[in-house]
Amino acid sequence: MPGTRSSGLLALGGIVLAAVLAVMGHVGVSDDLDPWSLTVSDFAVSDRGGVIDTAMAVLAAASVMLLPALRRAGAGRVPLALLTAWSAGLLAAAVVPTNEPGTPMDTAAYVHRYASVLSFLALPVAGWLLARNPVAGAAAWLRGLTVASLLLAGAMIWSAYPGDRALLGLIERALILTETAVITTLALHLTLTKVVDYAVVTPHRPGIPVGSGAATP
Repeated sequence: MPGTRSSGLLALGGIVLAAVLAVMGHVGVSDDLDPWSLTVSDFAVSDRGGVIDTAMAVLAAASVMLLPALRRAGAGRVPLALLTAWSAGLLAAAVVPTNEPGTPMDTAAYVHRYASVLSFLALPVAGWLLARNPVAGAAAWLRGLTVASLLLAGAMIWSAYPGDRALLGLIERALILTETAVITTLALHLTLTKVVDYAVVTPHRPGIPVGSGAATP
């Protein structure tokens, strides 16, 4: 459907723009910031309102663009709600800052942390559910990416607590790349695949062709 493909193309454009902005946000920052141990949020808080925050907001918007197309394609309420939670958490993390590296966490930092956790966990579950229908053609990719996302999320939790933040920045960036790949897979599927619109159902009686204009006495 044209509307479905347009949504996929718009989402792909947003994903590409978000990726470019994220790379720009890592270039030219202070040499004291170590991407291996510091998270993307640690980089973003050094330049509030900068390109990394914008990249997160753009990625959230790109994800929202997929919702109407997936609904028309027959996606259930649960995966759509989880995709909405991913987008909302991502946007909240972009708007609410974390704390400066090495400083105590305040209320805003906790809001930022748990908004990020919501996003990181909601998207893999949504992807796994969507692998059944209506994006079964991309099922293998979606399942592989969602399993990888959950494994990386577990590694990130280990690093953040008992692991003493070992390679935390590297693990988080791998997780972000994997989850962005989930959104990209959905957008590509909607763009390249002819999707049946399940939102419109034409009632008809057995033996009467749809649209024939036949009437039953």
